[in-house]
Amino acid sequence: MLIRLDKEVRREGKTLSYDTRYFISSLDPDQVSAAEIQGYILRHWEVENCLHLQKDKYYREDNHVFRQPELGKRWTVLTNIGLTLASLYRKGEQTWKEVRERFLLYPTAVNEGRKT
Repeated sequence: MLIRLDKEVRREGKTLSYDTRYFISSLDPDQVSAAEIQGYILRHWEVENCLHLQKDKYYREDNHVFRQPELGKRWTVLTNIGLTLASLYRKGEQTWKEVRERFLLYPTAVNEGRKT
């Protein structure tokens, strides 16, 4: 099955972008609804946007090349720990950048119970 998805991004009533994406699937079109297909696509991008994009954006994970495979595995574990800790200490910030900036400005605030 070939799937065409037209995506339009709007903010405050203005169209910011329009994109067409194509997908190939082995699903039987007679056995799956359009809503189910959309759910599969959204869940795929949720993982990409919520985890992989964050790891690449804030830890530049895709830019690291390790000659020893063990170092790459360790780096992955460290970035996972970093994102997990940041999510545990998130206090109303809307973006990961805001969380990181708060920790850069007030690195001991968590231990001292200081409000920022």
